[in-house]
Amino acid sequence: MASLKDRIASDLKEAMKARDQLRLDTLRSALSGFTYKKTESGKELSDEDELEVVRRLVKQRGDALAEYEKAGRTELAEKERAERAVLLQYLPQQKSEEEIRAVVAAAIAGLPPDKRNQGSVMRSVMPQLRGLADGSLVRQIVTEKLK
Repeated sequence: MASLKDRIASDLKEAMKARDQLRLDTLRSALSGFTYKKTESGKELSDEDELEVVRRLVKQRGDALAEYEKAGRTELAEKERAERAVLLQYLPQQKSEEEIRAVVAAAIAGLPPDKRNQGSVMRSVMPQLRGLADGSLVRQIVTEKLK
């Protein structure tokens, strides 16, 4: 199976042929992220490292999207939303809100009553959900369930 970096490089070539500028720019930023991470760590990237780079780029797009929406900059928000959608295609399928609720409920049930706080529950569920769910959504659900 081809690595994530190989898939993105191949899709970059397709975007060039199709003259899809948004996709082209987004995939170039991902490849740039891989190069930066490789230089920073001084070693070849593992599959997990590559996924982490794409997750970070998705999170950056999501944060920028929220800021642009808050500032009323709809054209920039749309660009961030589109880039985020391109990057999400390279991540494993995200868990649904119902699946996250089930994991959180099980974690809360498994904790003694005196340990049922946001920090304990988040420490319990995030290893299971890392890369499969948005951390802010998980935090929102945990807060909701603890009320």
